[in-house]
Amino acid sequence: MKIDALARLERHAKRIAEIAAVLGKYGLADLFGGFQYTWLQDRFKSADGHSLTGDVTTAARVRMALTELGTTFIKLGQMLSTRSDLLGPDLTEELSQLQCSIPPDSAETARATIEKELGQPLDELFAEFDDIPLAAASIAQVHAAVLPSGQSVVVKVRRAGVAEQAATDLEIVQALAELLEKHSPALRSYQPVAIVRQFRRTLLRELDFTYERRNLEEFGRNFIDDPNVCIPEVFGEFCSHQVVTMERLEGIRGTDIEALQQCGEDLGEFAKRGANMYLEMVFRDGFYHADPHPGNLILLPGNVVGVIDCGMVGRIDEDLRDEVEALIVGIVENDSAVVSEQVLSLGAVPSTCSRDKLRTDLQEFMADYTGHPLTDIHVGAALSNLVEIIRRHHIVLPPALAMLLKTIIVLEGTSRRFSPDVSLTELMQPYCSRLLLRRFSPGRIARRTRRTYRAWDRLLKALPRDLAELLSRFRDGTLTVHLDHRHLDPIINRLVLGVLTAAIFLGSSELWSRDAKPLLYGVSVFGALGYGVSLFLGWRLLRAIRKSGNIQSKD
Repeated sequence: MKIDALARLERHAKRIAEIAAVLGKYGLADLFGGFQYTWLQDRFKSADGHSLTGDVTTAARVRMALTELGTTFIKLGQMLSTRSDLLGPDLTEELSQLQCSIPPDSAETARATIEKELGQPLDELFAEFDDIPLAAASIAQVHAAVLPSGQSVVVKVRRAGVAEQAATDLEIVQALAELLEKHSPALRSYQPVAIVRQFRRTLLRELDFTYERRNLEEFGRNFIDDPNVCIPEVFGEFCSHQVVTMERLEGIRGTDIEALQQCGEDLGEFAKRGANMYLEMVFRDGFYHADPHPGNLILLPGNVVGVIDCGMVGRIDEDLRDEVEALIVGIVENDSAVVSEQVLSLGAVPSTCSRDKLRTDLQEFMADYTGHPLTDIHVGAALSNLVEIIRRHHIVLPPALAMLLKTIIVLEGTSRRFSPDVSLTELMQPYCSRLLLRRFSPGRIARRTRRTYRAWDRLLKALPRDLAELLSRFRDGTLTVHLDHRHLDPIINRLVLGVLTAAIFLGSSELWSRDAKPLLYGVSVFGALGYGVSLFLGWRLLRAIRKSGNIQSKD
């Protein structure tokens, strides 16, 4: 067990006790579900007073527990909601509904944070500042303001104390992940330490508003020539690590369905423009807004799409893009062999994975969509089915790909929320065609050739030196070979236990037969004790062999 992990857990004992209390509260309801004691079942209630017994599912209790634990765990749940390949559709769907119910900081606290970060009194910074926040979330709250120039803006302020609480919770979660990976073989294949490491990096970026400022600026540059998309302008002199000030977009939020229906705009066109914006981000830029739920989109006059809350973003590097493109080519050409090979190359594949069974499942998956009109194909449902096949074969996808798939799934749901007639499959067709052309373009082939040449050049330069060193060690007798014998420890343990049991049994028999003192009712005490110990050890050995399957098992 890692000492540093235990030290971190001990250092935050009070917070760990709070976490344990909440987890116990939401987990104990099932233990008492079979008892007909109403007074006992009524003790198990959520933070808002709802009973946890009866029809409340495990996934719902996980969501409620994470909500009660606060900002860090809400963000952890939101990140895990992108990992259908690990958790399955039911739990990820529940986690995607995670929201913060924490009341906003007081106006005095928000003002103090802004003045401390920007180094000036609030009255000098803004001509007007609304103390009542427009919105409040787990990390920040947003206030309306007016700059001295008369520009209407929104000021996003980080909550007081949230960074300190997050630092504590991150240490606890990281220590638990290390212990789980070390001592839980069932969870080790899911790489809990790697997941927590990615979560830590994501959360720390969300806590530092300079990253959101850069995201907004990059999105603004990418869509500067697109009249159908509006990215809020950022005012850098009014920004810091805890404050970001941006242009206020005056329009209708995507969550206000009634207002959208009464505005007189073409919602079908708005949905298409929003979907095309995201597809441009993914397939053109490789840099996309990773949270496309309706609340982050605003309908501006003229069916212009406004985008807000750019703290969560995703990037696709060149290698991942190559793999995704090859996967899409395989799906378009209905080649299950190519698709299965790409799935295997994209994810972490366990040794028990059956490639033939995976190929069969993928063939059945693609057959369900072959020959159907594009308008009848739901990309979100298709991707969800593909992820379910991947999860069934225990293949773990890279986080960047899992986030991309989740973004596309949510994007289709958001588009159809605005207009049920919008087909994301149809909108993706031009991008897929462009993707195929780009894949076989001369420039792309030249770049791949240069990359391959550099790899071979490094190999050929290093090979003579490595061979010379290997031969030199072989000649000097200093060459060593390290062998890793898998499954050998259990076999040796059983062998030692068998020898020890036999030795104790024989020694006890000798003591008993010779009436070795002390005696009790004419029986040697040490002989009888030895018999008892040998019988116990023999029972343990037989039990271990039975659990492994048979006596010839190597596991």
